[in-house]
Amino acid sequence: MAAAEGSAARFEHMGLDPRLLRAVAELGWGSPTSIQAEAIPLALEGRDLLVRARTGSGKTGAYGLPLLQHLLRAREAPQALPQAVRALVLVPSRELALQVLRCLRRLAAATDLRVAELGDGDPAALRPVVAAQPDVLVGTPGRVLAQVTARSLVLRHSLELLVLDEADLLLGFGCLEDIKALLCHLPKIYQALLMSATFSPDVEALKELVLHNPVRLCPAQAPLPGPAQLQQLVLRCGTAEDKFLVLVALLRLRVLRGRALLFVSSLPRCYRLKLLLEQFGIGACALNPELPARSRCHVIAQFNRGIYDYIVAMDEESPVPQPEPEPEQLRPRKRRGPARGKGKDPEFSVSRGIDFQNVAAVINFDVPDTVESYIHRVGRTARADNPGTALTLALPEEEESLARIEDALTGDNGESMLQPYKFCMEEIEGLRYRCRDAMRSVTKQAVKEARLREIKDELLNSEKLKAYFEDNPRDLHVLRHDKPLHPAIVQPHLRNVPDYLVPPSLRGVVKPNLKKRKGQRPLHAGASRKGGATSHGSGNPLQSFKYTRRRGKRPGAVAPS
Repeated sequence: MAAAEGSAARFEHMGLDPRLLRAVAELGWGSPTSIQAEAIPLALEGRDLLVRARTGSGKTGAYGLPLLQHLLRAREAPQALPQAVRALVLVPSRELALQVLRCLRRLAAATDLRVAELGDGDPAALRPVVAAQPDVLVGTPGRVLAQVTARSLVLRHSLELLVLDEADLLLGFGCLEDIKALLCHLPKIYQALLMSATFSPDVEALKELVLHNPVRLCPAQAPLPGPAQLQQLVLRCGTAEDKFLVLVALLRLRVLRGRALLFVSSLPRCYRLKLLLEQFGIGACALNPELPARSRCHVIAQFNRGIYDYIVAMDEESPVPQPEPEPEQLRPRKRRGPARGKGKDPEFSVSRGIDFQNVAAVINFDVPDTVESYIHRVGRTARADNPGTALTLALPEEEESLARIEDALTGDNGESMLQPYKFCMEEIEGLRYRCRDAMRSVTKQAVKEARLREIKDELLNSEKLKAYFEDNPRDLHVLRHDKPLHPAIVQPHLRNVPDYLVPPSLRGVVKPNLKKRKGQRPLHAGASRKGGATSHGSGNPLQSFKYTRRRGKRPGAVAPS
């Protein structure tokens, strides 16, 4: 309790309500982040803010605390105001809306303020949420506009505070027209806070529409943590087969420890990679924008609880559908534009905004097209003060995109933040024929069947079983999103890696065929890159293939040369 009181004491100079200070203490927040220290006092003064801060910097708290403080002051005003929606938070995706909802509700737990979110369903089904007149309403611009257009929600006489969270992504999702239409239904005077990870010409144009004489906050910080916290590595692969071979070695031999996000360039490649990993008994789930939002949020929740360790995901931008290559090629598709695939939820987002917890590593199986996309992918790890690792696997045809990223992310010494990952390919050549067998098994038809099967299963879970799980919440754990789909021919022998295929330098260190005990996720300590002079601490999930056996163990054993 004393520690919690010390945590809240660091926010006291901001003049926050004691009930909010207690919530801050219960959340375990220490001293304010740099963006919180700058933004909260100005927002409490009623100033409009234009804030740029990187992912994981505490932007939700930076606008959430002054928002709730403003509403508490209004409640205590001499003239009692009628219950109405007085604060509106616009976010780009349903997943982020739920995350913001949870955060604001926890901050407001000791107050009588009500926070609600416009979720899935027909606009008519959401009218009861609006009719309850919550103090704070969270939703995407399209959902809010639908309620305003249907006259279920009236904001012209009550709204006092507007927040646009992840403004650059709101524009990237094509929400500008919805925002413009919504502004016509707002009062002439209100306080506005615009939060963005990047400043683009479109964001500057949005600022002119929404903000009035704003204060611009741009903390002096790099877009990503420094090398002491975030290790960024790149491995150049000669062929697509080499990419998959490296990934299998990292996961199947348990060289990579902890939870990881695997990013690819398109939805079919999400399922192709998932099916390929299934061949080796590696459980992973594909975060599919074609699934209902409730299912996607359940995927993220189970990942955060540690039920499974790997998510295969894609960027929010989706290329135009085109013929897929055969699995032997497994090459990233060239993007033809920002158009979205058929059936994709326009409010889907994964690499932006969502708080994936305790992610040890991000693996870019496909190199992202833009520097911004790379930053937002890698921003899923090394959050707050936790260490993290980002590994990018690059083919020769991806060198152009990789060069742009390396040029943009340079350190104080002028060198790129992306350092080469010195990986000894010769030591895993014994796994290559197994990788080829797996790639031949995963055909285009298998990928198509996997997508259809998962959609059918998730729709069943979301609709028919929703009422059951509301009455029996303990049975919800039976829904596992990393279950094998098995549309491809599964070869059982690929699941076990015999000792003679384990690289000599890793024998005695990794045991790829042992089942992980529940709750056990150790990180190898003291590993160093092969041939490198820099040693890495225990937070590095990518172990080295260089290993020196300790003396006194296994008498008679010969240390590998």
